[in-house]
Amino acid sequence: MSLKKKLIVLNTTIMLGLGSAFAIPSVKAESITDIQSQRTGIQSDISEAEQVIQQLKKEQSKMNAQIAQIESAMKENDQKIKDTKQEIKDTEKDIESLKKEIKALEERIAKREEVLKERALSFQESGGDVEYLEVVLGSKSFGEFVNRVGAVATIVEADQQILSEQEADKADLEKKQATVEKKLQNLKDMEVELKGMQSQIEDQKAETVNMKAKIEKKESETEALKQSLENKDAGLEAQIASIRENIKKEEERKASEKADLDRAAEEVNSSNASSEESSSSSSEESSSSSSEASSSSKGEASAKSSSKAESSSNSSKNSSAAKPAASKTETSSKPSSANTGSAITAGYKYIGNSTYKFGGGRTASDIANGLFDCSAFVAWAYKQAGVNLTPSTDALKNAGRQVSDSQKQPGDLVFFNTYKTDGHVGIYVGGGKFIGSQSSTGVAIANMESGYWADVYNGRVVRVN
Repeated sequence: MSLKKKLIVLNTTIMLGLGSAFAIPSVKAESITDIQSQRTGIQSDISEAEQVIQQLKKEQSKMNAQIAQIESAMKENDQKIKDTKQEIKDTEKDIESLKKEIKALEERIAKREEVLKERALSFQESGGDVEYLEVVLGSKSFGEFVNRVGAVATIVEADQQILSEQEADKADLEKKQATVEKKLQNLKDMEVELKGMQSQIEDQKAETVNMKAKIEKKESETEALKQSLENKDAGLEAQIASIRENIKKEEERKASEKADLDRAAEEVNSSNASSEESSSSSSEESSSSSSEASSSSKGEASAKSSSKAESSSNSSKNSSAAKPAASKTETSSKPSSANTGSAITAGYKYIGNSTYKFGGGRTASDIANGLFDCSAFVAWAYKQAGVNLTPSTDALKNAGRQVSDSQKQPGDLVFFNTYKTDGHVGIYVGGGKFIGSQSSTGVAIANMESGYWADVYNGRVVRVN
């Protein structure tokens, strides 16, 4: 190769090196732009979340004020209940005291009635009625008359006093009885009011608990939303940092390559003068040997042509022989260890990000949203490994050969008797655990050697063909 051709090749190499040195950072820069655009969207979401948080804080402030009002009302009601109970106790004491007074009053009235009866009997003789005038007119002498008049006056006066006291005591008794009855009625009214206040307080307590639960739920949702957005933003920021670091390393590597190419170019340029001087003598020598080189070249060309034809023939034979083997490999449906590994790991992205749906996992929409039942998840996972299975537990238990429980390997299908025999299926992942779409958790890894799944595991293990 002549010096000029070497220089052309070297310059081309330099330009290619420089072109790739700038092209790769450009691609990375585009990636950074895309991620930065995503970050802008997420940061906008974070801003919206902050506004939501502020709104929630206002609502929480209102709820706290309402709770404070309810608690204040509860305190007032509690105090009123205490006061009412004390009034009831005082009223009960008053009632007991009135009962004692009424009893004493009734005893006095009864005694007076006895005295009056005795008085009446003392003036009754021979079964007839004797009036005071008859007693006075029946006297035999003036002295007896005076004595009888005085006695009658004394008796009449005493009887009048007794009767007056009797009437007063009866009126007092009626008044006190009315008071007692009124206090008893008030007591009953207070009991009803107390029960009403107790019911009201219970309702207020229930309302308070409900409001506090709402506040706690909103606080939790708000914090989760904010944390999720911040995590996404941090993840994108880390991606940008990683890409920038890779760009830096790539630029350093390309700079090193460019320096090597520059040094090579300088070495070629420095030897340019001496090479040109020797080129004239080299041309004379080449002309003297041109005839020999020509004949030799023709011989070599002939040999190369025959060798190329033979190589082409062998290549075509080898190619035709290799095609059936390749075709046989492509049509084989038996999963390799790589297949089962892919089937196991395919569902990892749905762990904690899916929901069990009876009959789900059979449409693109369900799959995109992580909606699977157990058999559809198994069929989908194996499809990611290039193996087509029917999404049905009855079909899956016949999708391969059954092996013993002691021989089960990662990738084997394991079955459970849930609502029916073989009602649930999953993919064994090793260590006594399996991955599947469970009704309570969605796609998850569960322990089949303890707890619920150990109880319903029926020992059926199928190795997919």
